[in-house]
Amino acid sequence: MVEGANSAAQTMPQEQQTRGRHAARRNKNKGGLARSSLLMAVGTVVSRATGLIRQVLQAAALGTGLLASTYNTANTVPTSLYTLLIGGALNAVLVPQLVRARTTDPDGGRAYEQRLVTLVVSVLGVGTALAVWAAPQIVSLYMRDTPDNHEAFELTVTFARFLLPQIFFYGLFSIYGQVLNAREKFGAMMWTPVLNNVVLVGMFAAYLGLMTVPDRVEDITAAQVRLLGIGTTAGIAVQALALIPFARAAGFRFRPRFDWRGTGLGKSVHAAKWTLLFVLANQVSLTVVTNYANAADQELPQAGAGYSAYTYAQTIWMLPQSIVTVSLVTALLPRMSRAVAEGRIPDLRADLSRALRISGVVIVPAAFLFLALGPQISSLLFAHGAADAASARPLGYMLQAFGLGLIPFSAQYLLLRGFYAFEDTRTPFFMAAWIAGVNIALATACHVALPARWSVVGMAGAYTLSYVAGLALTAYLLRKKMGGRIDDGGLRRTYVKLLCAACPAAGLGWAAARVCADLGEGTWPTAVALAAGTLATALAYLLLARLLKVNELRRLPGMR
Repeated sequence: MVEGANSAAQTMPQEQQTRGRHAARRNKNKGGLARSSLLMAVGTVVSRATGLIRQVLQAAALGTGLLASTYNTANTVPTSLYTLLIGGALNAVLVPQLVRARTTDPDGGRAYEQRLVTLVVSVLGVGTALAVWAAPQIVSLYMRDTPDNHEAFELTVTFARFLLPQIFFYGLFSIYGQVLNAREKFGAMMWTPVLNNVVLVGMFAAYLGLMTVPDRVEDITAAQVRLLGIGTTAGIAVQALALIPFARAAGFRFRPRFDWRGTGLGKSVHAAKWTLLFVLANQVSLTVVTNYANAADQELPQAGAGYSAYTYAQTIWMLPQSIVTVSLVTALLPRMSRAVAEGRIPDLRADLSRALRISGVVIVPAAFLFLALGPQISSLLFAHGAADAASARPLGYMLQAFGLGLIPFSAQYLLLRGFYAFEDTRTPFFMAAWIAGVNIALATACHVALPARWSVVGMAGAYTLSYVAGLALTAYLLRKKMGGRIDDGGLRRTYVKLLCAACPAAGLGWAAARVCADLGEGTWPTAVALAAGTLATALAYLLLARLLKVNELRRLPGMR
């Protein structure tokens, strides 16, 4: 008894000290996370703002119809192949393992980093060369080569040969970015995409200013194709290479190491197996939808009702997610990984709950804003140059169809990181397969049952519904993984309040825009209508959120 009492007496101070260290670390982490989230959010805002300018110029140069879709489809291919080759594993698996290596390896994870970067660069180099060689076969997955559409198909292949080298630079950007993230240096990865956008803004400005703008596939010249192809790839190259000085400043010096056997990379490869399947499920869904959307463009080449409109609408729709949720997650994932490694599951739950509540303050009203003002947004941004009000209108309807899906999409994205903190990549694959299956089934129904003008609008709605189904499954499985709910009901109460504030606010914004619509058509009347609708929505939402005592409203953009 005495020995047991003495042992307990000795153990308790140690436990208290351990809890004290964890508490001190959490307090430090909260301040660091706030600063990191703010820095990344500002960088992402600038990046997305310049990206929006680039996309507006792109639509003015190429329109929203079939010609634009040849470029956009070709530009989708390197992103998809990079993600399939190694991108998904980099983003989801290797941050936790880099953090662990830096914590547990005697050399602070330096050798592990060198081997990992060498492996990634090698895979990317070989994969890029093979992709350029197989460009026609790859493009055929995304666009049908028919006698009526052969010129568009050949143009897409030509664009793809210029754009596929982006695979290597996407990978270089990601691996150096993850090395920085593992050192909790988050800002550079959010800011360097601005350089890419600056290059592309200059490219499209030159295209518009120096060349005759075509509006049909058969009218574009070889010089224009070269400018677009080389300029687009150069932008990604600049973005990637700009990270190297930041990595060197953070203490990383790349030295190629090919001694991969018996060094722990096997664990990464094994974990990446499920991530590859996860990415494959998403890419199958993307390929099917892209093929269907291009079919709508082929049937109505000037209507703006196909793949390019879908892409532009989805990019606008994801802006709040990119600015708020992604910034929070990038700063949060290393912290959550440490919490799991140290057995602090309550801290993991608290981080997820806090991130969901804070991101929801922006995500929920943004979703309702897109539902209320989608046509005004598309008309103001995309009814210029090679596009007009008629060809921009379907894009607005797609933005409305995406609208409310932003809420489950953002929440599912956050919850998924809970599994990655456990280094569980198997469960996310089954969730991705479920979401992809629902999306493909609903998109196929839209492709078969709806006329070409409306089929892609329906596919945007299908995307929304697939993430509603995905969120339900993700929440259920994560609750089982953590051994209980994320919190005691505070999350649910916060979202009920946010919905009660955002819904009537969006209704008021829609009414304000409708009143201003009587001013007529054109850029300035549309701008006035959009400004009035947005202002009415924002003011009403802020007022109602304060009346409903949404405390998280005061905690943006960081967590305190």
